[in-house]
Amino acid sequence: MTVNSIAVPLPGGAIIGIGVSVLLLFNGRVAGVVGIVSGLLRPAKGEWGWKAAFVLGLLAAGTVFAVVRPGAIAPAHGSLALIALGGLAVGIGARLGGGCTAGHGICGLSRFSRRSLVATMTFMATGMVAAGAVHLLGGIR
Repeated sequence: MTVNSIAVPLPGGAIIGIGVSVLLLFNGRVAGVVGIVSGLLRPAKGEWGWKAAFVLGLLAAGTVFAVVRPGAIAPAHGSLALIALGGLAVGIGARLGGGCTAGHGICGLSRFSRRSLVATMTFMATGMVAAGAVHLLGGIR
């Protein structure tokens, strides 16, 4: 592993950890992205503002990063319909699983949640199986 291979993930991970901690410490909220986004669609009283700011911050940070380091973000492979179908499947799975990878993998594990441990192990195993299947089938067209 070279220094360059950790130059982007390391500060990115630290920033995510700080952001998750700040949200939990100052708002008492867990930074599960699926729960926050779905909360924008059916907002509870007094919840919409901070959830909108959180999502806008994610979008703004991604946009700034894409402008500053355009080569660091690989283009998506596959048709737009396939990508949309994959996103829909991930969203439905996150709702069925009681949270997304961020909610379980970052926030839940840091709170020693057994449910999050099982969910994260399931996400990882499923991702490995899916990646292996895609590799064996020659990629996505």
